[in-house]
Amino acid sequence: MPGDFYDQARIFVQAGDGGDGAATFRREKYVPRGGPDGGDGGRGGHVILLADPGLNTLLPFRERSRFIAERGGNGGTSRKHGRNGRDTTIRVPVGTIARTTIDGETYEIDLDAPGLRLIAARGGRGGLGNTHFATSTYQTPRIAELGEPGERREIEIELKLLADVGLVGFPNTGKSTLLSVISAARPKIAPYPFTTLQPNLGVVEVGERSFVAADIPGLIEGAHRGAGLGFDFLRHIERTRLLIHMIDAAGVDGRDPAGDFNAINEELRLYQPALAARPQIVALNKADLPEARANLARVRAAIDLPDSDIFVISAATREGIDALLQHVATRLADIPALYQPPRAEMLSWPVPQVDERLYTITPVSDGWRVSGRRIERLISMTNFAQSEAIMRIQRVLEASGISAALLAAGIRNGDILYIERAAFDWEDGEVSYRVPGSYATR
Repeated sequence: MPGDFYDQARIFVQAGDGGDGAATFRREKYVPRGGPDGGDGGRGGHVILLADPGLNTLLPFRERSRFIAERGGNGGTSRKHGRNGRDTTIRVPVGTIARTTIDGETYEIDLDAPGLRLIAARGGRGGLGNTHFATSTYQTPRIAELGEPGERREIEIELKLLADVGLVGFPNTGKSTLLSVISAARPKIAPYPFTTLQPNLGVVEVGERSFVAADIPGLIEGAHRGAGLGFDFLRHIERTRLLIHMIDAAGVDGRDPAGDFNAINEELRLYQPALAARPQIVALNKADLPEARANLARVRAAIDLPDSDIFVISAATREGIDALLQHVATRLADIPALYQPPRAEMLSWPVPQVDERLYTITPVSDGWRVSGRRIERLISMTNFAQSEAIMRIQRVLEASGISAALLAAGIRNGDILYIERAAFDWEDGEVSYRVPGSYATR
């Protein structure tokens, strides 16, 4: 998109892996039987989206689209806990919508208030040190967990402007000129259609009151189907509380001013019926031209709004501008805001909670695959370089009922059992780890 406005992006986020737990033992003079003292690993850093009121574009994501949080620190001797990884915070404009797909379902979070935070990717938990595996009959465990992998996600982010007032109308009706007159915004202005290729924001002060106005690029017939700039900018009108409907009363481009009012409202209705019902104030612009004066009576009669909501103005000469702004400020005082006030709140994806003990068994070409959150997490956190790791896997398979379920499903000696990215040989109810690289990941 031309200019410095950028309202859609796709980013990749990767939370930090958890730190590894330690498998160490006390080594102190006069303590011949020092027990296990391996500490736990630290949590991996989260990736967090933060709604920042100081931003109004997603332009930075054109240059950078990958964000990776820090890994957690490893556990140490003497039960020393690893340091938690630093979170990575990604600042986005207020009004940004984030979407991602998890387990085939698409979830959406609306960061519509300053200070809202979304944990876009959660850091992995730290691995347990060997102190957790000691029992009265097993006092010297030589096993510790690896850190849990952090979450990875592709996220679509989309910005819908948070403006109080939206300036709508056909191209070349004077919206950009009006915004430049009533605020410090300096949009590009020229007498040809589609000069405005991006929304422009401006803060308008009316006495002690103020509001934010957005110059929405000119609409055309068929915009609700995506014609012209269509969907790219219609969505920015959705959050406005009030519309200033700009009409070229002079019909400079050969258009019928009376017909333009109905045509734009029909496009709004077809895109989203609630938009056509949003409060409107009509500004009959270019009153400094004789053609406009000749059309005023006819255009007023064709507009189905109270006379108090119709203003004759000239953005070029400032005629009628003060009265228009006073009326806008008064109307806004009675219209509740469409977005929330600032609040410090941490959000997360609304994924339904499931029983992590559940698992499924699926036949594959040369064996079986077991899927389930708890068993897959266990495998991902197992250090198979440790001699006692496979013993733990065996115990968990038996205690969870997975071994019995595999036998009932028809597993046979010599079959390969796949769990997460690990593969095991099955022989008489026991598993042995296959060397990585000796099988294809399924």
